[in-house]
This record gives sequence, C-alpha cells and structure tokens, in this order.
Amino acid sequence: MSNRAAPAFRTEVEFILPKGYLDEHGVLHREGVMRLATAADEILPLRDPRVQANPAYLAVIVMARVVVRLGSLPEVDTRVVEGLFASDLDYLQRLYERLNGAEESEPAPGIALQGGAPSNLRAGMTVLGEA
Repeated sequence: MSNRAAPAFRTEVEFILPKGYLDEHGVLHREGVMRLATAADEILPLRDPRVQANPAYLAVIVMARVVVRLGSLPEVDTRVVEGLFASDLDYLQRLYERLNGAEESEPAPGIALQGGAPSNLRAGMTVLGEA
C-alpha cells in the first residue's frame, strides 16, 4: 500500500466570462467560480413554476445554483443570471457540460475529467441558439 496522497478531487473551477456581468453600479464582473452540480441541482428546479411555464428557464436556475462566485457580487441568483449577456450564458452552459457530463470531452482549464463526451442537452438545458 502506498503512502502517497491521492490527488485532490476538485469540485470547483474558476472561469473568466467573455464579456462579463455589468451590475447596477456599472461594475463589470468577469471572474467567477462554478462548482460541480449535484443531482438536486438538476432535479429540484424542475418543480419551479417558471421552469414548468418555460423549460428554457431551467438553465437560469441551474446556473444560479452552481455559480458560487462572480466578481465581487455578494451572491449569484437568477436575477444575475438573467442579466448575463447571451455569449456569457452560452459560455457557462458549455462549461457546465464539460464539468458535469458523464463522459470526457475537452477538460475545463485546470480540471481533468474522466469518462467520455458530456450529455448534449441535459434535462432540457439547451445551449443558446440551438433548437
């Protein structure tokens, strides 16, 4: 049995948004942290009336749950995610797929994923611009 420590399992990854979130004070927030999703992150939002009325809203709720930091904002909620530029939401959705997909595709910066290609459209979360 080896005494070497196993490499740490990383549950969070840092990112930089292509454009950034512009808050009500004109401050641009680009650097953030996303954590790995849990089953609850994907299941519980399905009960939300906003998702039942508009399945595309699932992406907004899930991103608000898994983005744990964005710039100096005190919290990331659905209002913040709704205020993202479309290209930034697309970036986060693609990062989410790379981090949480069942199979390996291109690993996120600093993250080594095991498995194969991610599921393409997770529980109704479509990538912006796809039908």
